[in-house]
Amino acid sequence: MTDVRVLPLTKALTIATSDSGGGAGIQADLKTFAALGVFGLCVVSGVSAQNTLAVTGLECLSPELVTLQLKAVFDDIGANAIKIGLLGNVANTLAVADFLAALDPRPAVILDPVMVSASGHAFLPQEAISALRALFPLTTLLTPNLREAEILSGQPISTPDDYAKAGQILLDQGLELVLVKGGHGGGETSNDLLMGPEGPHWFDSRRVRTKNNHGTGCTLSSAIAACLARGEDLENSIRLAKMYVAGAMENSVDLGGGPGPLNHFYPFYVFGEKQ
Repeated sequence: MTDVRVLPLTKALTIATSDSGGGAGIQADLKTFAALGVFGLCVVSGVSAQNTLAVTGLECLSPELVTLQLKAVFDDIGANAIKIGLLGNVANTLAVADFLAALDPRPAVILDPVMVSASGHAFLPQEAISALRALFPLTTLLTPNLREAEILSGQPISTPDDYAKAGQILLDQGLELVLVKGGHGGGETSNDLLMGPEGPHWFDSRRVRTKNNHGTGCTLSSAIAACLARGEDLENSIRLAKMYVAGAMENSVDLGGGPGPLNHFYPFYVFGEKQ
């Protein structure tokens, strides 16, 4: 093999739930890490039965096994960045929070507060949503979509000012930075608002029109983590991640009977007709 690129060995860890459809969760995160030149590690918090049409089951692993997986990674390998997705219940959320609180040094942590699937399945009971706040002081960046930002902040969001109000409420809950994502909003552009100590900063991009949007939130947060692991600063990581997600959506996979997944490897190949 010739002309092989040699990259610095950087590592990103995803702590999330498995998606049997391969489009979101652990699977989307690891594909994203690989596509962006980062070695992917994983801690599985739960296993879901889902496809492009529905989520038909979810079982969480024990918090003891989640903690053992975390110890296995950090006792030997470590990570340059961490992405947290669906943890599934209170026990696993608190187990992750306890482990990260004791981790020194602690790499950048991107928290994607997954609550509802694209098909409308509610992943988290109210007590598990409340438990997510235990992770806030340990989080570098929270990446809620509009519905998640509304739930966590209690602020309805319909205008640009509402983005900022919701973001500020979340900052007041102990977060360092919040990216309120506008992908579920209307208009020709997909506008995300970063809220932090330096004030609001908008990231604008054209809206990609496709029904195949399964796993976009997982992919964006893991792409941000991968870019941070590679040494990019936060704003450039968000910018690069949004560009990557847009390309993956433009080349999405027409899989199954519902909203299909992104093509995480579109820089390398695209899919043609189904076989």
